[in-house]
Amino acid sequence: MSADLLPLKILVVDDERAIRRFLRASLGAQGHTILEAENGSMALQVAAEQRPDILFLDLGLPDMDGVEVTRRLREWSEAPIIILSVRDRESDKILALDAGADDYLTKPFGMGELMARVRGVLRHTQQSASPDPVFCAAGLQVDLSRRVVSREGQEIGLTPTEYEILKVLVQYAGKVLTHQQIISRVWGSGYNEEAHLLRVNMSNLRRKIERDPSRPDLIVTEPGVGYRLRLTG
Repeated sequence: MSADLLPLKILVVDDERAIRRFLRASLGAQGHTILEAENGSMALQVAAEQRPDILFLDLGLPDMDGVEVTRRLREWSEAPIIILSVRDRESDKILALDAGADDYLTKPFGMGELMARVRGVLRHTQQSASPDPVFCAAGLQVDLSRRVVSREGQEIGLTPTEYEILKVLVQYAGKVLTHQQIISRVWGSGYNEEAHLLRVNMSNLRRKIERDPSRPDLIVTEPGVGYRLRLTG
């Protein structure tokens, strides 16, 4: 088990027994407790009764779509949700993330990447619980309480819009944010069709905070979906 990851209670929601068996064996060997559900109704019941620390959720469930399960869970639960699905269309990823999922992995996937995503969403949860956190990664430091951004000890001057974009990314560090989620938080719902504003400001922000803007190591592009602020670089 990773040194910074304590034993977790994980709910695996998938109608394929082989997937559940694989995750149960792999995750159980790392000391985690595995709960299982083969459909959406069972998932909602187990989640309510057992209160898992994190959920791995398939989209193609026999009784209801995983997006609907996500929406229902988000009515009362803030437990991180990572989608594990064979669906690789951008529209499916955006629907799931907009419904409240924290991350999305396309099957087949490696356990190393899955656990890296788990560490990412859990760090985001911990940061969200702490008021005015100071975010640090790959030489970048963002002090939200003082509104100070620096890299390698050198303060960086950002425009108000660039700072607000970075602030949103920091608040959800490790989590994929769709274009629309960022736009609505920075500019408001009335700017949903103004994706070019985000692209221009994101390019300027990267130019200021990345070591090499042509090969970003902090703000990762999720093609066709949005962006994610990496926790390490």
